[in-house]
Amino acid sequence: MARRNSRRQFLQTTAATGVGFWVAGGLRAEESKSPNERIRMACVGVGNKGSSDSTDAGKHGEIVAICDIDDNMLDSASKKQGFEQAKKYNDFRKMFDELGGSIDAVTVSTPDHNHAAIAVMAMRLGKHCFCQKPLTHSLYEARVMAEVAREKKVATQMGNQGTSYDPLRKAAAIIKAGTLGTVKEVHVWTDRPIWPQGEDKLPSAPVPPHVHWDEWIGPAKYRPYAVGYHPFAWRGFWDFGTGALGDMACHTVNMPFMALNLRDPISVQAETSGHNKDSYPGWSIIKFEFPANGNRPALSMTWYDGGKKPDASLLDGKQPEKSGSLVIGDKGKLYAPGDYAEKPLQMLGGASEPKVEWIKSPGHFEEWVRAIKEGEPAMSNFPDYAVPLTETILLGNLAVWAAPNKGEMGKKIEWDAKNLKATNAPEVEEVIRPKFREGYTL
Repeated sequence: MARRNSRRQFLQTTAATGVGFWVAGGLRAEESKSPNERIRMACVGVGNKGSSDSTDAGKHGEIVAICDIDDNMLDSASKKQGFEQAKKYNDFRKMFDELGGSIDAVTVSTPDHNHAAIAVMAMRLGKHCFCQKPLTHSLYEARVMAEVAREKKVATQMGNQGTSYDPLRKAAAIIKAGTLGTVKEVHVWTDRPIWPQGEDKLPSAPVPPHVHWDEWIGPAKYRPYAVGYHPFAWRGFWDFGTGALGDMACHTVNMPFMALNLRDPISVQAETSGHNKDSYPGWSIIKFEFPANGNRPALSMTWYDGGKKPDASLLDGKQPEKSGSLVIGDKGKLYAPGDYAEKPLQMLGGASEPKVEWIKSPGHFEEWVRAIKEGEPAMSNFPDYAVPLTETILLGNLAVWAAPNKGEMGKKIEWDAKNLKATNAPEVEEVIRPKFREGYTL
């Protein structure tokens, strides 16, 4: 049964699970906003996922600015109720220069390659930050995001909304309770990509008049506009997106990450359909190895995308659904179908479902708003949850980069998480720390 805990119980419970929480997060008590005070919000990216994120912001605050590189999306957003007085921008840097003193909090809902440049600038200015998943485009950017969020003591939240869902928290609690015994294997899969990947470089084309292409490119290496990058298929390109893994693993790996503290892998290796290092492969299978920690022994996690799935024998003969996660212990298995463990759980291998308790969330976006007003950190805050999860996931793309040839197992990447270093693969350094284009900085 779910229950509402006091703040003290909440912190005690989370500390005991081994998943750290930013106890010093949010505003200090003397700086906290009155619960009745309206938060002045700026929304960067207001189309597609940015449409729902900015709508959530409008429900909980006053929209003072909206920013998008697409004038059509910008104009459409400006007609939403509560957005009529918001000042419109195409460049987030100009927005912060002109309105920095009038903004309390920022939502970032752009292509992956722009996340860190926007979010870090916002946090350095003391703005609270909600940023879509994956938190960043690169491992180095993720580490910087954690450091700046801690330094500035701002309230943060990543947009992996399943973190707040009761079914996902319940599944994690079942595993934490020891129901499966000693866990040695985790398998996670998705039906993504649902956009083109593994194809030849796109031919250049004239920039549509409503698209501000230079601002869209942002910190990435400049390339001409092509039909297919904006507004959606950018996910399939190394310079802009993070592939199927980056798109969905912050959702689908979320439950086992919460349950087993799957941070700081020590190695990762991939097999793919092949790729040209411009576009991600059509499919990949990636194996992560995790060392033992204080709450569990060493274990492995295998990720599958592009139609690849674990063998039905691992699910006791059941055909896996299009997405899900499977946790295998020596006393049983837990199968959580769906992107967010939102479908009915299935206990396999002789395990039965125990009664467990978990912390009830007021809602994902609501956790961030509460953190701004009261100081209690959101579960998926940057320093203690979102960044470790993002780092684990993005590490998989180092292995994908090192596996460009179809039918060949790629190089096994040995990883030093503390120093953000692939100790045996200097060739992936450009993926770990991509260089920002002039005019953009962390």
